[in-house]
Amino acid sequence: MDLLKLAQSKQEEMVKDLCDLLKIKSVTDMSTSKQNAPFGEGIKDCLEHFLEMAKKDGFNTLNDEGYAGVVEYGTSEDLVGILCHLDVVPAGGVWKYPPFSATIEDGKIYARGAMDDKGPTIAAYYALKIIKELGIKLNKKIQIILGTDEETGWRGIDHYSQKYQMPKLGFAPDADFPLIYGEKGIFNAFLVGDLNDEIISIEAGERFNVVIDEATVVLKNNHQDKFNEYLTNNNLKGTFKELTNGYEYKVFGVSAHAMEPFKGINAGTHLLSFLNTVLESPFISFIANNLHNEHFLKKLNLDLYHEEMKELTCNIGIIKIENQKLVVSLDIRYPIGFEENTFVNQMNEKLNNSAQIVVVQNKAPHYVPRNSQLVETLYNVYKEFTGDEVNGPKTIGGGTYARALKEGVAFGMELPNQESVVHQPNEYVEINTLVKATAIYAKAILKLGGYDA
Repeated sequence: MDLLKLAQSKQEEMVKDLCDLLKIKSVTDMSTSKQNAPFGEGIKDCLEHFLEMAKKDGFNTLNDEGYAGVVEYGTSEDLVGILCHLDVVPAGGVWKYPPFSATIEDGKIYARGAMDDKGPTIAAYYALKIIKELGIKLNKKIQIILGTDEETGWRGIDHYSQKYQMPKLGFAPDADFPLIYGEKGIFNAFLVGDLNDEIISIEAGERFNVVIDEATVVLKNNHQDKFNEYLTNNNLKGTFKELTNGYEYKVFGVSAHAMEPFKGINAGTHLLSFLNTVLESPFISFIANNLHNEHFLKKLNLDLYHEEMKELTCNIGIIKIENQKLVVSLDIRYPIGFEENTFVNQMNEKLNNSAQIVVVQNKAPHYVPRNSQLVETLYNVYKEFTGDEVNGPKTIGGGTYARALKEGVAFGMELPNQESVVHQPNEYVEINTLVKATAIYAKAILKLGGYDA
């Protein structure tokens, strides 16, 4: 069977279903949380929309109280999991089209979630739909498990796994092709320190895992000249405004994913670096001198390297005032060899009483042997459809749902040398990539499902 031709025949239908999904603003909103909508109305609507679509296509479905959903094919007790997520990060920054409009231009669909993770989710779904329509019987049951909280805390998939049997083997259509067999650990914490009296308010960032692209502080005093000088010296854009209660300073940066913070420009740490020139604050000085534009923690001698997983990285994604304290988030992506207690003790020592570190969560690294049957099977499927013999399986700093499986890998759908737009303004998916990924996923499902494809 020609799976690529079958995927191409579904292109128009697939694009429509993806656009409908992308138009739903499925950003976590706890202000609208309620029963069966634990992460807000938008995510609830998105999950219900997807499950209703699958029901109409004749699939068995399950809704776990709004925490997760399942679309399944087959009757075996032996499970293969395809772990996807429907939640998206906020649509910050400047967009050429409204971020939830799903605008099509030059063969691309522009929308938040187009690549992370609604596009890959639709590709995996249509792959399973093609197999179902062909009437192919598999030796294993295929479950597309739809998470709803991947970008914030994994509460959805955790809730599901406590109630239902999780597959041991499978993949997450999230991140890069050819495939990812190792993911760094993820350590989230806050640095909490004293607040300088001149700061009235400060707002910068919303998520641990996103580089801050806009940061604002209101101060009691006017430092416009030094602010303009800082912007010029650092080639930044920003605004200054006089308010009734003080003076507003705003810095603009460039968003990026926390696993590669060096690809962005952190407006938040730039703002603190500016404040360090006009305010007396040991805590702000610590951030400006040790964490601003320092993505590998080398200045603090807290860096770490592993041959396969590479460097430890650090992102600051949130800066805020809470309980009259200045709070700064840390998102540490670390390789094998990281020790939480040692890191916390050393960081507190470096802070020297200017602040203290408060741990939020720590997810251990995920690793599947490079020579495993799962890795070899999926890699061969990828090569069959792309002819790519150059790019091989790799490890990353991101965290995908693959780590929710005992033997799981991340499997596309960003192709090598494609522009990376995840978590950035003007996120898009190329329709040709969507179609090719559908064919790749269909072949992968046949292989993992025990069909001699």
